[in-house]
Amino acid sequence: MPIYEYACQACAHHFEKIQKFSDAPLIDCPACQKPKLEKLISASGFQLKGEGWFKTSSKSSDNAVCHPEPTTLGCGTCGKTQSHSH
Repeated sequence: MPIYEYACQACAHHFEKIQKFSDAPLIDCPACQKPKLEKLISASGFQLKGEGWFKTSSKSSDNAVCHPEPTTLGCGTCGKTQSHSH
């Protein structure tokens, strides 16, 4: 289950709560009891692992060059159909 961060707009109380994805967001602050909670956006620990994801399948060089001519399939690195450098 993910951990969500909340902050109260009334008293500035800040806390984390483990909730299911399907749970409704909290509304009432546990410190001041006012319905002023706001769910915060924070970094997640989500990672895509395995073959085929950008991190594991990208070219090792940061100076990779796309196809010199536009193709209907596009660049193998970014998908663009115009000539450009990465």
